[in-house]
Amino acid sequence: MADESSNIEAPDITVLQTLILVIAINIAAFPIALRLLGLWLRRRTAIRTKVIRNLAGKSGSKDAILVGFFHPFCNAGGGGERVLWAAVRSTLNSNPNTTCIIYTADTGHLKREQVIATVRRRFNITLDSARVIFVHLALGNVVLPEFYPHFTLLGQSLGSLALGMEAFIKVVPDVFVDTMGYGFVLGMARAIFGKKMVTGAYVHYPTISTDMLGSIKAGSGWKGWAKGVYWRAFAVAYGLCGLGVDVVMANSSWTRGHIQKLWWGHSGQKGASGVEVVFPPCNVEEIVESVNLKKRREKIILCIAQFRPEKNHELIIRAFAKFMLTANPETRKGAKLVLVGSVRGEEDLGRVKTLRELAESLEVVKDVEFVCDSSWAEILEWLGKSWVGTNAMWNEHFGIGVVEYQAAGLVGVVHNSGGPKLDIVIEYDGGLTGFHATTIEEFADGFERALSLPENEVVAIRQRAQSSSKRFSEEVFDVLWVKELNRMLELHAKRNGRARR
Repeated sequence: MADESSNIEAPDITVLQTLILVIAINIAAFPIALRLLGLWLRRRTAIRTKVIRNLAGKSGSKDAILVGFFHPFCNAGGGGERVLWAAVRSTLNSNPNTTCIIYTADTGHLKREQVIATVRRRFNITLDSARVIFVHLALGNVVLPEFYPHFTLLGQSLGSLALGMEAFIKVVPDVFVDTMGYGFVLGMARAIFGKKMVTGAYVHYPTISTDMLGSIKAGSGWKGWAKGVYWRAFAVAYGLCGLGVDVVMANSSWTRGHIQKLWWGHSGQKGASGVEVVFPPCNVEEIVESVNLKKRREKIILCIAQFRPEKNHELIIRAFAKFMLTANPETRKGAKLVLVGSVRGEEDLGRVKTLRELAESLEVVKDVEFVCDSSWAEILEWLGKSWVGTNAMWNEHFGIGVVEYQAAGLVGVVHNSGGPKLDIVIEYDGGLTGFHATTIEEFADGFERALSLPENEVVAIRQRAQSSSKRFSEEVFDVLWVKELNRMLELHAKRNGRARR
């Protein structure tokens, strides 16, 4: 009897099946390849890492913890940079066994001593410079929006991956914190290094928000449909990045709400998977000490904001013009609008010119003053003599300028959205600290209400506003930052089999 097995024919394998098999093998092998890449990066940077560790503490320590801060433009001088440097100071002061690594593109044209001196001068933050290491990123331009005229969100995010890889090729830290909003880099860090590297995020503003997704209108044609598909696909990818972040901090309740909706694994209110609100450190103490609440104020409506389109100076000017036209004559008598802001270049100068022309067309130019690139001393002077502080940006994620208004005892008339609505100009100690508005008419009404308050009421609002502003002090930030930092250091010790010192 013939062997039947010899008659069994092998099944045909089609080209499609072969392709599927190859793809499956590659998908299965991809995580392994990434982890091998992580091992190679650690080996490649081992000598440099050892040298940096020996800089920690008074006599050096091979067990020093390297805390990396991914902040490509650390010398920009804005609120985000104040957060960065306050966090670095808190990290160094609270943990003598740490060294901070700043991954930045700014040191290409500036020396580290210049950056540290600028931090001290601009923010009054003094650092232990021996334990601050700058790692220069040569590919800094790849995250600039002008680099991507189309598909800007996607382009910047992919660019951030290239920049993040450059960072890891140069030095691999123990704890890696993104303080500038590049969530995709955190996802890449987790994919390459696993949980051996602890990751953290301080989010100022989500890369894409649920407000953006909600603004997509049905029936807007194929372009609107394509944009909707693009944004939603991007939102899913951005959300997946959340799985790679151990500790998440948000600068406001507004930002926390969006991150909880978008980032996978962080929908809880508290605990390991939650998102903690850590308000940015504001220069509250200096303002409180410099301003006399009992001093009689001028009828100045003050706006402190960079001359950028999103700050919506146009709405403020139009609202002021309406106020000057419709308010009670006694209330508007002597009223003045002062716009204080920085000018970054020719584009901003052109914007100021356009705003001045708007004030002329509305016949209020004699009552509107533009103050460009003023010093901090000049800003303090304006804060000390103004009556109202206003802000018209829609969905401003926090609003440091609004906190400065409160610290100076100004009555806030701010946009009814974002951080100014949810966190800053709120009821405090049983009473108002200011007013919310959205339209030109509502802002004009807010100006009139604020300037016509009886003296006893305005004094009470000023006192409540100033007391409320202390929630945003540098001391409060320091306590909250150290709490979240210690969570990261505990995770590092646990995952690497070390006891916290």
